[in-house]
Amino acid sequence: MCGIVGYVGFRPALPVLLDGLERLEYRGYDSAGVAVSGPAGLEVVKTAGRLGRLAEKVDAAGRGRALVAATTGIGHTRWATHGAPTDGNAHPHTGCDSQFAVVHNGIIENHAELRAELESRGHVFHSDTDTEVVPHLLEEEYRGDLAAAVRAVMPRLRGSFALAVLAAADPETVVAVRQESPLVVGIGKDENILASDIPALLPYTRDVIILHDGEVAVIRREGVVVTDAGGRPIERTPATVPWDPQQAGKAGFEHFMAKEIHEQPKALRDTIAGRISGDGTAELGEIGLQPEEAARLSKVFMVACGTAANAGQVGRVLVEKLAGIPVEVDIASEFRYRDPIVPPNSLCVVISQSGETADTLAGLKEARRRGARILAITNVMGSSVAREADDVLYTWAGPEIAVASTKAYTTQVMLLSLLAVWLGQARGTLASDQARTLVAQLRALPQQVEMVLSQDAAIRGLADRLAAHEDVFFIGRGIDYAVAVEGQLKLKEISYIHAEAYPAGELKHGTLALITDGVPVIALVTQPDLRDKMLSNIAEVKARGAWVIAIAQQEDDEVATHADDVIWIPRTNPLLTAVPAVVPLQLLAYHAAVKRGCDVDKPRNLAKSVTVE
Repeated sequence: MCGIVGYVGFRPALPVLLDGLERLEYRGYDSAGVAVSGPAGLEVVKTAGRLGRLAEKVDAAGRGRALVAATTGIGHTRWATHGAPTDGNAHPHTGCDSQFAVVHNGIIENHAELRAELESRGHVFHSDTDTEVVPHLLEEEYRGDLAAAVRAVMPRLRGSFALAVLAAADPETVVAVRQESPLVVGIGKDENILASDIPALLPYTRDVIILHDGEVAVIRREGVVVTDAGGRPIERTPATVPWDPQQAGKAGFEHFMAKEIHEQPKALRDTIAGRISGDGTAELGEIGLQPEEAARLSKVFMVACGTAANAGQVGRVLVEKLAGIPVEVDIASEFRYRDPIVPPNSLCVVISQSGETADTLAGLKEARRRGARILAITNVMGSSVAREADDVLYTWAGPEIAVASTKAYTTQVMLLSLLAVWLGQARGTLASDQARTLVAQLRALPQQVEMVLSQDAAIRGLADRLAAHEDVFFIGRGIDYAVAVEGQLKLKEISYIHAEAYPAGELKHGTLALITDGVPVIALVTQPDLRDKMLSNIAEVKARGAWVIAIAQQEDDEVATHADDVIWIPRTNPLLTAVPAVVPLQLLAYHAAVKRGCDVDKPRNLAKSVTVE
């Protein structure tokens, strides 16, 4: 959540800042601002609302002024935490004498006591934010060296923060610091760029340095110096991002979400590539866990938030069935505080698209403290969970911009499926021929997803009808229930339709009271061993007037006699239906949101990367 961009180079800074902030809109925000430095000092323009409003204010302020010529600056999109989304609370913030401009992601937990202390010494505050304490602290610490002043302020701050700072006295320098909130420095030729996420850098460079916690970057046109909190230099070799600007664009689609739904076949192929051995079994060379260690595993924890946690629910079924290990799926914000019992020889699988989710990272550290081995599943190289984990499996999904996750989910499920097969092989619970069959079926999933996507027009027709309703229920059993939970999340977060998912066997335990004439019920019926029970559940809701849309495997003709409408997915192993079955649910949510006129890529009150609690 929130976005930071900084620039030092030969170009006018404002267009770079505004372009970068636009590329970070998916992170969620309700105000925005920029600050640039030049011979006349610092100039700040900020506003509540969208970037279009900021661009108008910049244009009005910049005519005939040094604002448009400045080649050093910082920008920010803010998602309100402390203080309402107003012009005054928007970033950047300055202190009493406007000699420093600061943008900040994260939360400074001790801001109230710092504010009281500063006010007692005569500092005057102009916002309700936690961020504003930083420029005031800099005023007290600055002795002609901006980086030294930033390092002096760091120990005073408690919480998570990513900061970018400008000083009027040092007009060609941006100083950045990271503490549990992501920052990336793009290395260019005669220019260097700072951002809180990689897409903002891609038009200018693919060579990046990902800052680690406690590191300070001094960014100038001629180069970047990274130090620790004590000022000691740190040698860092830039990594090359395997994405290009076109991947981060819409490629002709109306929304990023639509593009990312249709990118899933490629993302799935990329994720499985290189992870199949010559004999057709699973090969996860990235994992250092030895077969004898896998055989000793007593428990697996899957710790994640949101969509990633829903992928973990599918993973639980697969690991328990194929590897015979008990699995516990925990919402990270609950796991980190509930004093979990972690037995010896436990594996903790942390799942995060961004690799920066604050609660997931805290859950990782809690599991490690209790003795678990950590395996991260993430989409971002060099992210916090990737660095903290013992082993990492990357999803190779490419940039995911829409707030509502789609290809991250399916690639996470793909990797969890491969992991379950690999563990089954290592533990001897899965024979080689069974493993080869499952891997062959996994390799077929991208094509099966393409077949589901070919039904887009028909699914849009159902979604247009669905958009007229305010309540939708999802039911399923086993893996189908896990997929139903992800389906209801997609629908509610982008269309704002109230949606709930239930295990179908729970209908009689309260949910049937809400099923009235015309209420939509989306029923997943892809598990043969649970099919007859699901058909009975469909009959229960139909008897109360529900409109039933079923998701079923092809050739299961009896489902069509029970449901009002059926979306067919290609026939596959019932353990692997989660990937093709979720795609029609993604499309239903997307088209319903479009029909209702919602801001699909940037749903209200939500952010892509949740880097605070």
